[in-house]
Amino acid sequence: MEHSLRSIKVAGIDEVILVIHHMSDLIRSRVGDGTKLGLNITYVEQPELMGTGDALLKCRPLVEDEPFLLVYGDLAFHPSIPKEMISSFTPGSNVVLGVHVRNTKDFGHLELKDNILLRIHEKPKEGGSGMVNGGIYVLDREIFKYLERTPKSERGELELTAAINIAIKEGKNFLIMPTSTERWVDVGRPWDILDANRILMDALLKESKLEGSIEDGVHIHGNTIIEEDVQILSGTYIEGPVWISRGCKVGPNCYLRPYTYLCPNVRVGNACEIKGSIIMDGTHIGHLSYIGDSVIGADCNIGAGTITANLRFDELPIKITVKGERIDSGKRKLGAFIGDRVKTGINVSLYPGVKIGADSWIAPHVVVNKDVPPNTLLVQKFEVEEKRR
Repeated sequence: MEHSLRSIKVAGIDEVILVIHHMSDLIRSRVGDGTKLGLNITYVEQPELMGTGDALLKCRPLVEDEPFLLVYGDLAFHPSIPKEMISSFTPGSNVVLGVHVRNTKDFGHLELKDNILLRIHEKPKEGGSGMVNGGIYVLDREIFKYLERTPKSERGELELTAAINIAIKEGKNFLIMPTSTERWVDVGRPWDILDANRILMDALLKESKLEGSIEDGVHIHGNTIIEEDVQILSGTYIEGPVWISRGCKVGPNCYLRPYTYLCPNVRVGNACEIKGSIIMDGTHIGHLSYIGDSVIGADCNIGAGTITANLRFDELPIKITVKGERIDSGKRKLGAFIGDRVKTGINVSLYPGVKIGADSWIAPHVVVNKDVPPNTLLVQKFEVEEKRR
């Protein structure tokens, strides 16, 4: 959300309305009044989750009689997109972000003619390649009139997309600004976090900035951020883009591969390898461990020799359980997703795509081949036979 707010600021907007419901107290405490982002933020509560159109209608009293930018809160995108969309806007029209994807089934499919929107089809039964609704709009204030006349969906919700379809029928123009999944991701599933990390690092990490303590014998290639109060010990090899936040200590003899992001106060011990992963605040990764294409929560203790497998033995795409359903991630390489305050013992092995809930402990030598619920102790029993020589 903070990345989105920063991009809104870059687009030249200072006044922001934030519609909140889920975890609203956490959002308020984190974002505040927007001062630290150079914004003036006003909060609007949506008491019940009654759809995107309902959320927008809650803002109507605060929206002046002029066009406005609307951004869904669960997106990660290149910071230049809002500014590009505003530049594409002309008075009396509207702009919708269109994203070309390989499978439109889980999105709002856009029916187009020469980059003009004809209709939005919500989550069509038939998938396939096509353009989908990217959840960022520049809208004329007239959209509120159409929302008032929009019937509720089958789910009992008021949908913005339905109001747009009514407006199109009545002659309103909606221009599509196209982009690709290289610059946009809907962060709704575990692996989307890694795609978001890649998009944002590509956008923000254009040069190296080395401020911490870097010992002799450290090799750095590619764009790398090393913030203040960081220690990089001898023998460490860094292959950017890599971002190492303040208070981290890495090494000796570690290998940090592209798209690795270390949050503040992470410790990576001797001879560890980390590839394309996010390691959150205060986590300690013990020596001789491998973390690949994974997300590790805050304040975890990853025991020595812990291995996250990120490739199936048969090299088929990796599946993850989401809300009880096995979903194909479409990714050939994908590691583990570990909640906050998890502990693993020595020589723990994690299968590709497994999730470990917060506050769980995984005992030494355990092979984790399925998801582990929060607050769970997982122990693998061994029978040891002792005989006289």
